[in-house]
Amino acid sequence: MPKHLRSSRLLAPCLMLGALAALPGCVAAVASASGAASGYSAAQERSVTEQSNDMTIKSQIVRNWDRYDYNMAKGLGLDLYEGRVLITGRVQNPEWRDQAVQLAWKAAGVKEVYNEIEVGPETTTGEDVNDTWITTRLRNEILWDGEIHSLNYTIRTSSDVIYLIGAARNQAEIDRVTNYARNIPDVKRVVSYVKIRVGAPEAATTAQPAGVQAPPAAGAQAPAGGGQTQGSGGSDRIEVKPLQ
Repeated sequence: MPKHLRSSRLLAPCLMLGALAALPGCVAAVASASGAASGYSAAQERSVTEQSNDMTIKSQIVRNWDRYDYNMAKGLGLDLYEGRVLITGRVQNPEWRDQAVQLAWKAAGVKEVYNEIEVGPETTTGEDVNDTWITTRLRNEILWDGEIHSLNYTIRTSSDVIYLIGAARNQAEIDRVTNYARNIPDVKRVVSYVKIRVGAPEAATTAQPAGVQAPPAAGAQAPAGGGQTQGSGGSDRIEVKPLQ
């Protein structure tokens, strides 16, 4: 193949990415592509092993859910960060909510389970589209903020409520993220399970922080619903109200 044609073929993807970057709605997609090419694991501050473990845990949980009831599974959202499991979404009966949590604990490597499952009718297409728009808007906001390491945050929106999980470098960074979230139109609540990343291991505690569910005892029903609001720190559930 002539040299000038080979050069054109190599430049084409770059030109396409440049065009996409000019479109606000494509920012997140372009960022994901560039992040993968430049070393996603390093930027996210999780080791390759930790990310692989999370993917394995997630696969196990989804498989457990699908085997139990596909209709239950399709209404749930699942996010993991270093063995911490965040379950969101809406199911049609309380039994499914309890089962989803119990089945999540059966996956090897699970450290904590945050139950944010609602009970109600299936979400509509309009609700799903609006949730996706909110997530994309927040992802774009924090992507361009130099004070935020955006790849450390996983964002999930369910029924106009933003849920965050991940690890921050300091409290100021968490505050910046939640402030962006609470100013997005249509957002009802912002719930954060983001921990501050520290160099030393966290001290063991006997009490479970709010929103965190301990493994259910054999034959017992898992507790239902998310925890009450507490202050920041540790793995406590932090909730802020929107500024609108």
